[in-house]
Amino acid sequence: MRQLVLAFLALVLSCLSVTAQETAIQPLLQEHQAVIVKSSRKTIAPAIDAIANSGLPQAQQVLETWAAKNMWMRKSDGLFFIGEKGAGKTYDLTDFDTGETIGRYEKSELKQLKPNSGIRAMIGTALVQFQLSDPDRTKRQDALTSIQRDPEAALLQPLRASIAGESDPDLKAQKLRLERLLTIGYDPDTGARVAAISDMSGDLGVDVRATLNPLLVTTRMAALTLPEGVNIARTLTPGDDGFPKAEAYALLVETNRAPAIVTADDMRAALAANIDNGTVGGTPAALLNTEAARQSVYEVLAEAGKVPPLVSEADVEQALANHVFFDAYSEPSREVTNAAEDAMKDISLNVGINQTLDLTLDAMSLASIYFLAAIGLAITFGVMGVINMAHGEFIMMGAYTGYVVQQIIPDHTVSILVAIPLAFAVTFAAGVAMERLVIRWLYNRPLETLLATFGISIALQQIAKNIFGTQARPLTAPGWLDGAWVINDVVSISYIRIAIFFLALIFLGVFLFIMKRTRLGLETRAVTQNPRMASSMGINPGRVNMLTFGLGSGIAGIAGVAIGLFAKVTSELGSDYIVQSFMTVVVGGVGNIWGTLAGATMIGFLQKGIEWLNPSNTLAAQTYMIVFIIIFIQFRPRGIVALKGRAAGD
Repeated sequence: MRQLVLAFLALVLSCLSVTAQETAIQPLLQEHQAVIVKSSRKTIAPAIDAIANSGLPQAQQVLETWAAKNMWMRKSDGLFFIGEKGAGKTYDLTDFDTGETIGRYEKSELKQLKPNSGIRAMIGTALVQFQLSDPDRTKRQDALTSIQRDPEAALLQPLRASIAGESDPDLKAQKLRLERLLTIGYDPDTGARVAAISDMSGDLGVDVRATLNPLLVTTRMAALTLPEGVNIARTLTPGDDGFPKAEAYALLVETNRAPAIVTADDMRAALAANIDNGTVGGTPAALLNTEAARQSVYEVLAEAGKVPPLVSEADVEQALANHVFFDAYSEPSREVTNAAEDAMKDISLNVGINQTLDLTLDAMSLASIYFLAAIGLAITFGVMGVINMAHGEFIMMGAYTGYVVQQIIPDHTVSILVAIPLAFAVTFAAGVAMERLVIRWLYNRPLETLLATFGISIALQQIAKNIFGTQARPLTAPGWLDGAWVINDVVSISYIRIAIFFLALIFLGVFLFIMKRTRLGLETRAVTQNPRMASSMGINPGRVNMLTFGLGSGIAGIAGVAIGLFAKVTSELGSDYIVQSFMTVVVGGVGNIWGTLAGATMIGFLQKGIEWLNPSNTLAAQTYMIVFIIIFIQFRPRGIVALKGRAAGD
């Protein structure tokens, strides 16, 4: 009886020992000890996979410890532990299976595992399946990012398994999308792949196109007959369909289906290599001074098997006739490639529509910038008839005013709110001073006005350089204007551009209110239409001209603050916009705010359209635009919206 009890206890202990070994990860580490210690990227994959797929709860901790370079091997027995720095050159070792600290060891008794960046990347990929369901949201997000960066077939099932338990709506949406993409690329079920492609059809995401494009990659091939079981994209005829005969024969040569064509240089090299006592194939080398002689001797050498045979035109034609040429998909499933082609067509159409929308938004944004820069010039040039070449410098002064305000007021939102009215005041005063001191003496003398304002422009630029230097100064937008409104992967527009667009609309309304609802607007319109009659009615044309010029200059200053938020603030800032401002006013119609708006819209759309057709050369786009405008003015010299009165030359 006693012997039976002892035998039973031994059996129980044996089972417990087996169970402990089955739930311990140390035996698995010992099984791959040599590979782990060697730490070679070429051989480490089986060890990482074995740990990750072991199903043991310690697997995640082992991989994380290994990647963090905190895994140590005890040299005496080759066991692996978690190592933590102790006093001096000692380390405290913790067992992976029990979680107990087994003691403190000298560094000389241990070996630290230091995986390189490549191995750490492989470990990171293996950790993804654990991190997908980690309680920490950050780790789950990192796992999804890792899958996006390095998708693998092995990650599809863990990803699917983690979707049902995902509590975060954003992460769940990301997981569902990634599951569809990995299904397209790696699911063994053709029907599931086709269904996933159908689900993503028309999607504008770059990741979708990156997943579908490899399915449609083709390899150009040649064979005696069309092979069975190959997913053929198209058959090709040499000489047709952009498939030259030379390219077709080169493919045959490359695949060892035909001999290479012997060129004249090849022939000379072969003859030179076969010179023997001054003769080649029994012919003196001195006689090989013609193409026919060299070819004749080369054929003798070819018959003797010393050089490759010549390939005639008939040989080429016969070789091409004996073979079929085709492009074969790398993806073997015809159903998958058909679905991918249909999806890419839908995506291409959707991308084209959205690119048009994006181009339209860009054009509207550029038009609003030109309108904002030109609205002040529409007043000074359009209403008063003054060619103010210093208008760009008022824009520059406004931008520098914003910069100075930001140096005093660090809050960018408050500084911009202060800078806008202050820039108006500064440039309004500068415009009034310029009109009183210079412009008033040069009315109806356009050439002298142009030269005088051009000189003032140069002087203002030099003053700005003396004060602020030549280095670009930052004019920082408020934080709420950072970033862009992203509609999808194709269409987006920065918040600063949106703000400038609405600012342009505001100034359009302000200008219309001033011109239609205020005394200054009434007097300005009167002076514009008939200055003598306005003077006889008690209106002071000089005062009206002064205030009008100051108003146009003040608006230019506000435009400078807006433009400075996205453009570099330098003394040449105004020079970048003066030409477009004049073109906007002239094309739109001198003296009419609606004409200025139309001109800005036309130039903005025209420039963006030309840049889209010729994206690699923006200078050429500017040139084409100017040429177009010159031609346009020839047919409509008074602009899109013509105005009668002094500004129109009546």
